[in-house]
Amino acid sequence: MAVEVSIAVLDTLRAEAVHAHPCECCGILTGKGDCITAALPAPNIHSFPETHFEIDPGALITAHRNARKGAEQVLGYYHSHPQGPAHPSETDRALSARDNAVWAIIAPDKITWWRDTADGFSPLPYSVTSG
Repeated sequence: MAVEVSIAVLDTLRAEAVHAHPCECCGILTGKGDCITAALPAPNIHSFPETHFEIDPGALITAHRNARKGAEQVLGYYHSHPQGPAHPSETDRALSARDNAVWAIIAPDKITWWRDTADGFSPLPYSVTSG
């Protein structure tokens, strides 16, 4: 099953990766159903942000609380690989929740999309929307 991603979300992801470089950026993807309409940047609080990420728990709590109050749902997460390829690293695979969340991984040359399934990360097709 594919997801729809707005041009604005793609622009935000690219801008966040450039801004955070040489560190990894990270954040939360929100939307409805299979449509991702917002990328919410979050502080990377990992001790080694150049090679790892950890989304600030406060940002996660806020996003989930807002969703319970009627805002868009948390559909997944994103982070960048400033020096690496746009696929899940061994660390990403080891720490994944296997919760069916959507993941975007941003590399210098592209953005890829993944579903974090019970069997691990699976490539996720996507289409770009204008809205």
